[in-house]
Amino acid sequence: QVQLVESGGGLVQAGDSLRLSCAVSGRTLSGLYMGWFRQAPGKEREFVAYITWSDNTYYDDSVKARFTISRDNAKNTVYLQMNSLKPEDTAVYYCAASRFAPSFIRNPSAYDTRGQGTQVTVSS
Repeated sequence: QVQLVESGGGLVQAGDSLRLSCAVSGRTLSGLYMGWFRQAPGKEREFVAYITWSDNTYYDDSVKARFTISRDNAKNTVYLQMNSLKPEDTAVYYCAASRFAPSFIRNPSAYDTRGQGTQVTVSS
């Protein structure tokens, strides 16, 4: 059974950078499709970024050119590099894994497994 543990969140100022990690256990990362989502207080969980097993990536327009998703199969870890952070990026960030290409990558329910999340707070 795949388990996901996020880390790297914290409190930063606008314009700062953070790198989130998602450690995968129970299965090798190399065959998984991985996504990052976030949920702000009072809002629905929303799509952030996606990476296939072959390193194809896709981003929400709100983070494109600021965030980068990557994977290190040797470390069984997926990363989300977040630059030029804005207060509106404040949310709990979750990673998600799927053994097969999700039918709709922007829907967190399309993934097999989701982590518990890590808090990112960006002050103005």
